[in-house]
Amino acid sequence: MRIAESLLDYHEDCTKDFYFKASFDKANRTSLDSFRGGIDEGLKLLQEVKEQFSYKLLTDVHDYTQPQAVAEVVDVLQIPAFLSRQTDLLVACAKTSAVVNIKKGQFLAPQAMEHSVAKVLKTRGFEGEVSYENADKYNIWLTGEGLVLAMEIW
Repeated sequence: MRIAESLLDYHEDCTKDFYFKASFDKANRTSLDSFRGGIDEGLKLLQEVKEQFSYKLLTDVHDYTQPQAVAEVVDVLQIPAFLSRQTDLLVACAKTSAVVNIKKGQFLAPQAMEHSVAKVLKTRGFEGEVSYENADKYNIWLTGEGLVLAMEIW
């Protein structure tokens, strides 16, 4: 909550579209004894942030079983770069009403993101050409190095 409160100035600045990014489950902790969160406790904390500060929320999802519950709280489901080609995860995110932010894996050429985007577009009912414009229209964001090149290729 301290971090959320410290960011109020950014949220109140109408020149920026502000999203609060936080994890509901920190599964990569060094120690088994470290606070981790978890889907129930972590989503409860994110819901409190949303209610108290009226922030739009973004969080990573790592498993195809998570998106449905997570999308009930957050506005943007982010697929981490190392999972950007995982079909089950992409489809599960696409089946929600949340924006899907796909981070480009460092191991992928920018144009290879077309396949990840196509999985989300098709799941959301779009059958046309995979393009940056169509991805944007269907609430798919792309982030990561080299995506300007991908947009030029599509």
